[in-house]
Amino acid sequence: MVDPTSDLEEDVDEESAPRCATCGEPALGADRRTVTWVDGDDAVHRNFCSEACRGEWTDERHSVGS
Repeated sequence: MVDPTSDLEEDVDEESAPRCATCGEPALGADRRTVTWVDGDDAVHRNFCSEACRGEWTDERHSVGS
């Protein structure tokens, strides 16, 4: 099933997919992870191609407002 609220529908190719915040590879498929948070009036997203890359990410949310 395609999530109607998602920017990533089933027909997204590697060229138009968001890039992994850790390694720069396309963030596609079942292993894809996204971290979202609110910064002021903006929603901020970081996409990852796998749980491993998500785990290696330096979480910049901790430095927001510091």
